[in-house]
Amino acid sequence: MSHLQFKHPRMAVLAIASLALLTVGLAGCSTSKSSSSSYKIKNNKVALTDAQIKKNLDTKLITTRQDAQKSATAKYKAAAESDQYTLDSPYVKVNPYGTSPLSALVTFKSSTAEKITYTVVGKSDKTSITNTVKGGYTKSHQVPVVGLYADDNNTVKITATTKNGKTQTKTLKMQTSALPKYIKNATITTKNVDKSKMSIGKNKLTIINRTTKQPFAIDADGAVRWYDTNYSQHTIEQWSNGHIMILSKKNQSSDVYNDLIETDYLGRVYKEYGFANKTSSTDGGVETTVIHHDLVELPNHNFLATVSDGSKYKEDTLIEVSHKTGKIVKVIDLKKILPKSMWEKYKKGTDGKIDWLHNNAVDYDKNDNSIVLSNRNQDLIMKLDYKTSHIKWLYSGKKKSSWPKAYQKYVLTPTKGTIVTGGQHGLYLLNNGGKNSANSENFLLYDNNIDVTNGNKKTSGKYSQAVEYHVNAKKMTITSTWSYGKTLGAANFTSVIGYAEKQSNGNVLIDFGFKKGGQQSNIIEVTKSGQQVFNVTMKNASSKAYAYRAYRVPFYSSAYTFDATK
Repeated sequence: MSHLQFKHPRMAVLAIASLALLTVGLAGCSTSKSSSSSYKIKNNKVALTDAQIKKNLDTKLITTRQDAQKSATAKYKAAAESDQYTLDSPYVKVNPYGTSPLSALVTFKSSTAEKITYTVVGKSDKTSITNTVKGGYTKSHQVPVVGLYADDNNTVKITATTKNGKTQTKTLKMQTSALPKYIKNATITTKNVDKSKMSIGKNKLTIINRTTKQPFAIDADGAVRWYDTNYSQHTIEQWSNGHIMILSKKNQSSDVYNDLIETDYLGRVYKEYGFANKTSSTDGGVETTVIHHDLVELPNHNFLATVSDGSKYKEDTLIEVSHKTGKIVKVIDLKKILPKSMWEKYKKGTDGKIDWLHNNAVDYDKNDNSIVLSNRNQDLIMKLDYKTSHIKWLYSGKKKSSWPKAYQKYVLTPTKGTIVTGGQHGLYLLNNGGKNSANSENFLLYDNNIDVTNGNKKTSGKYSQAVEYHVNAKKMTITSTWSYGKTLGAANFTSVIGYAEKQSNGNVLIDFGFKKGGQQSNIIEVTKSGQQVFNVTMKNASSKAYAYRAYRVPFYSSAYTFDATK
């Protein structure tokens, strides 16, 4: 998964010959090539049909926010096409769409073809944000400026370079408003900062994606340099085109997060997906959400999301949604794949739902058209063939012999010393689409190390950690090859929430998001040898505002283009 690096994207009617296979309902033991939607577990009274799940979720494209932005976009289109604005006297609009107060749009024309670069001047070493506008040498320029400081008269330098190397620079001043109370009250402190060893480049910031409301990004000093005023929960992913996907609310006063917005760092909305409220799964308190934890962009640009199906079971289903129509084109119900013994007697939660699986991460494997999943409440990580939904491998602290016989051939054997995860979060592949084959893969995850059902009972609750694994699918073995967090002990244990992200220089950014029972979120960047080069703590956050994930993000992506004329 690109996962802001970023995340940074069918099954047969099984002839069941014995009672044992009837109860396990294992997709992986089928050799048929017909579609997964035709697969049913006999006498399964709780499994819904794909058609019913699609009806329950009722996904659709909506245009509420695009419609509200039409007048603003028309204004910027007129400015971009006007001949009155030049580099010496450009059109400048801070917070152009009203939801991204630390961004700005600059437009002007030039008499010769020029390439444009801008720099938001930082307040200390390695905090300036520099980006080159995509599109090469042109005479018409639309510059999406991101990375301003709050409550400051920012210095922004716009440099125009001709094809023969002649440059001209214009210095602009951009005044911004103060941070909103919700973000300002979340006190940020830093320590152990070594900017020379951090993976920040010329334009990277650390997004703190909060569990609820207003994500924001900080620089190496801990200063806020971007935030979004949309209420958002759990989900924020950067797409291949440089846009970001944010889960938000149709009605800002509502407790239900049921809109997925494709937007950018300026706040322009390009697409919206709506979901039915009735399938929302409560994730603590009164606020509910449809896409409860994760989504990933697939090669066809559809998205695959973790959802609930609308039954008494929650957070155990995935859906693929068409980016063209907004409709569900594929359903994967994990009750139809994993043993019935895992879910049929699992206790109900306080919300009356059965959270037997709690699928909290998905990544798409480009090497072999598969997906990898993190299933928190079974302390389980697994891989499925995406076309057939057949199991490729499984790994947890559950002994191979205790799995139903039909599943045992899919259970990975850990090599000596391999870490057993507990309540883990954020699994994603590292060599996705790289030189290594699908039979030899590496992935990273955040191991909360809490024994929910099949974790390590001896170490549970003593520490949390980032863990890198290697899977040899030919030998069906798994080995943990790197970890960090054990030495921090119980002080950084988090029973829920967390993420780990590999950086381009080999460092790992780790979000201990629920430190001290949610009173703090502690984000640490460490080298391969375990040296801390960035340590930031967020305290005093509002209720449910701890950091669900932390991403190190290029602001903006090299694939991103802003064009108000389109």
